[in-house]
Amino acid sequence: MSAAPLVGYSSSGSEDEAEAEARARPGAGGRHRGQSPLPSQRLPVPDSVLHMFPGTEEGPEDDSAKHGGRVRTFPHERGNWATHVYVPYEAKEDFLELLDALLPHAQTYVPRLVRMEAFHLSLSQSVVLRHHWILPFVQALKDRLASFPRFCFTANRVKIYTNQEKTRTFIGLEVTSGHAQFLDLVSEVDRVMEEFDLTTFYQDPSFHISLAWCVGNARLQLDGQCLRELQAIVDEFEDSEILLRVLAGQVRCKSGNKFFSMPLK
Repeated sequence: MSAAPLVGYSSSGSEDEAEAEARARPGAGGRHRGQSPLPSQRLPVPDSVLHMFPGTEEGPEDDSAKHGGRVRTFPHERGNWATHVYVPYEAKEDFLELLDALLPHAQTYVPRLVRMEAFHLSLSQSVVLRHHWILPFVQALKDRLASFPRFCFTANRVKIYTNQEKTRTFIGLEVTSGHAQFLDLVSEVDRVMEEFDLTTFYQDPSFHISLAWCVGNARLQLDGQCLRELQAIVDEFEDSEILLRVLAGQVRCKSGNKFFSMPLK
């Protein structure tokens, strides 16, 4: 791991949404029970017809200006669904008050920082499923997690993260207790990923709740003095020990625009 931990967020969309579409990996569809029929041969379309519908064969145009400057890691492809597994964090009023104290201070160092729209702790990288594999994938997750017990964790250490491409930077609260239980959760999720020939999670993950993000690599501005000051705000916040101790009671899977919830035992 580098000095700036990598997080498994796509480069398009906010952290919890994981909306960047990616190309299906070779072999990902190779688990059909029978041979797939050969596609029927397509006849060429006359140029006069193609010109009537410009861009219909090219897929949607990626315009980063429409997504706060975020850029897709992979191009959109019809039938592919970006999929992400995570533990949700339901922010209460006290947590939002803490965030209201942290974000303006961080913005004195990096003004372009913005608050996350929702909060979670990732258990997977953003991967791609073909549409017809979504329900089998979710069922496999449910089977794996059916007997996994609920547990409490604490996330109270401020840390700076970047995504793999270093095109986005995040301020997060790292888990300081409950790490072993998260590793066990990831182990179960990874087994499902392997069943579907998908990328497993990082070898040495830093479980965390992202609070704010910005486009670009802002680690140098946020590490050091800013990081120490943010940690002091957390440490001195009233009842922060109680506030940042959380019950992990469910796992969620987001695939495209569909959400699936798996309660822990």
